[in-house]
Amino acid sequence: MVRPVRLMTVIAACLAIWMVVLSLGSTTALAVGYANRPSTENALGLQVKSAILMEAESGQILFDVNSDEPLPPASMTKLMTEYIVLKEINEGRLKWDQTISVTAEAADTLPEESQIFLAAGDTHTVKDLYIAMAVGSANDATRALATHIAGTEQAFVDKMNEMADELGLTTAVFASATGFEDTTVISAADLAKLARLILTQYPEFLEYSSMQDYKFRERDAEPMVNFNWMLGSNVNKSGLKHLAYEGVDGMKTGFINSAGYNFTGTVKKGDLRFISVVMDTATMSARFIETAKLYDYGYNTFEKKTVMAPKTVVESVKTVKIKKGKKKTVPVVTEKDITFMVKKGTEPKIELVKSQVKSEDELVAPIAVGTVVGTVTYNYTDPETNQKLEHTVNLITTEEAEKAGWFRLMFRAIGDFFAGLFNGIVNLF
Repeated sequence: MVRPVRLMTVIAACLAIWMVVLSLGSTTALAVGYANRPSTENALGLQVKSAILMEAESGQILFDVNSDEPLPPASMTKLMTEYIVLKEINEGRLKWDQTISVTAEAADTLPEESQIFLAAGDTHTVKDLYIAMAVGSANDATRALATHIAGTEQAFVDKMNEMADELGLTTAVFASATGFEDTTVISAADLAKLARLILTQYPEFLEYSSMQDYKFRERDAEPMVNFNWMLGSNVNKSGLKHLAYEGVDGMKTGFINSAGYNFTGTVKKGDLRFISVVMDTATMSARFIETAKLYDYGYNTFEKKTVMAPKTVVESVKTVKIKKGKKKTVPVVTEKDITFMVKKGTEPKIELVKSQVKSEDELVAPIAVGTVVGTVTYNYTDPETNQKLEHTVNLITTEEAEKAGWFRLMFRAIGDFFAGLFNGIVNLF
């Protein structure tokens, strides 16, 4: 006799299998960007077309999803506009408190654009317009700055493309100062590179990108609210605290239909800062949710590991030759440490690939302690990604090289002469 299988048991098993199938199906169905465009498959399950995670200090890439494909960045385009404005200020051609008159071109803004509702002839300071661009992503404020710097928006766009070439942003093609159209394209990798340049060269940028809100005019009923809902400070805002991420203080969001919801972000915890880019996510919140996954991955998986301490003696370059010193050589060490991001618990191995020191003719005593006399370059290969990273550090002198007196130099010259003569005679045989 075969014991009959209970009907309820069979039904329960079938339902369990069906739920698993539904779960797998829903995961696939949800892996899309804006307007149901397919996402790019990746190990973290990010629902993005393109993404990247970079360690800010070194520029080391920790995670990459299709990051070299040029895509419409929407208002993330303003990162280049912001960079150029900061450059103009730092080089003295523009001042924060300088007043700008809004041109008719700048005020000619479509209703669907992000804007602060400027009118032709309005006057505002560079600082106010910059905040409106950085916090409220205002296209009219962006054009006001662009036209003031270059005369017309098109002339400013030319400047943007020239700057992209200068900075090595090979995928960037700018068609406006704002990114409102889809003819502007740039890759996630180049956006991360641009973001790192901003943070490195103009760290004051974070004073503006980290503002939660800003009241542009006294008569405005409400302040503009930062489109970066992920700001760490938003933990105190009831409607945004679920998206707030500790340490986030920049940088720029973007959206147009052809781009989806994009975000270039940066976060700092302790001494570790990341830069991230996500492109073509499905919703306003999704861009921050996907970015949080990148940050969690970065902080949970990696750590900085110093593989060579500062003031280390390099075996193959312990000394360098100098001229006219009491001694003919001077000892040298590395000026700074060599540090890489590695997976927690692993020990990176580095390889000396190049050393270069100045010639004797360039190193003439007296030479002070700490003088840079050359460089050494080490290579590290990430065992996970096979990414090859090079790190170059200066070689510096560890003691003063005093100039020899004329008497010592005379006898040294005589000795060198006879040594050379002797070697010449030996070579004859």
